[in-house]
Amino acid sequence: MKETPLIEVKDLRKYFAVKKGFLGTAKSLRAVDGISFAIRQGETFSLVGESGCGKSTTGRLVTRLLEPSEGEVWFKGQNISHSTNNQMRPIRRDMQMVFQDPYASLNPRMKVKDLVAEPLLIHTKLSPKERDQAAYRLLETVGLSSLHAERFAHEFSGGQRQRIGIARALSVRPSLIVADEPVSALDVSIQSQVLNLLQDLQEEFGLTYLFISHDLSVVEHISDRIGVMYLGTLVETADKDTLYDKPLHPYTQALLSSVPVPDPSLKRERIILKGDLPSPVDPPTGCRFHTRCPSCMEICRRNVPAFREVEPGHEVACHLYDEEMLKLER
Repeated sequence: MKETPLIEVKDLRKYFAVKKGFLGTAKSLRAVDGISFAIRQGETFSLVGESGCGKSTTGRLVTRLLEPSEGEVWFKGQNISHSTNNQMRPIRRDMQMVFQDPYASLNPRMKVKDLVAEPLLIHTKLSPKERDQAAYRLLETVGLSSLHAERFAHEFSGGQRQRIGIARALSVRPSLIVADEPVSALDVSIQSQVLNLLQDLQEEFGLTYLFISHDLSVVEHISDRIGVMYLGTLVETADKDTLYDKPLHPYTQALLSSVPVPDPSLKRERIILKGDLPSPVDPPTGCRFHTRCPSCMEICRRNVPAFREVEPGHEVACHLYDEEMLKLER
């Protein structure tokens, strides 16, 4: 019997209404435009892509901080796409979020122990003393001291604040944590400490991560599987080793060519993409990447490529791997 994924996204879309032009013509900004993926219990699935591709919006759709325009989000076999706030309340205990900016996501007026224990106040019936004790344990779990509990967020470094955010997310023992660029605001030396902490916690508590990042070296360190996004769509998904060893989509190849190699004796051909990222209000016809793609064909300008499995566990949306379309083109 096939295992049910912990989280499954089906043809998910999120459009934001915008006005454009002198007369204020109503148009839609297609932040997320028809993506599908599944995450199994205990794995780390990462979304990567350049700024504005829809990664963070996807994370907020999965946790239902945003309402989907179309498509479905399934969590533990339950469709939560349009659940009300009351219906989502017990589900939110099982899915938590770690935000990009730890200072902006922590209330500056609350002590650390109250920040960490706040989910317990909402989702449990623990006494104030029990909540405080739980907060002390959580702080020690993420590498801080219970002595820090009486301080405020502004008294900590960026890395320590992110540890507080992680402790808060852990407080109600969730199954899924959506980590939205959790290390991008930190120094490189601190990034590795936080990534190692996330991996240790995953092993200790059996966590599942949706990890969102633009940094491919960070993603390589923590991921099991990776999805590459471009202008609101998924262009490639594969397990980590396959994606880094054999990227198929031209956009993925360009992204990986920009990752620095620490060995000066190794030479990697750099792929320079021409032009700028198109507007999600007026995306290109056909394949959205064709305006910047070095392998662009006429069919790419006309037809949207299907997102298909070309090798076991390796999916890509590119006409280069669509034999039927290539025959028609010839």
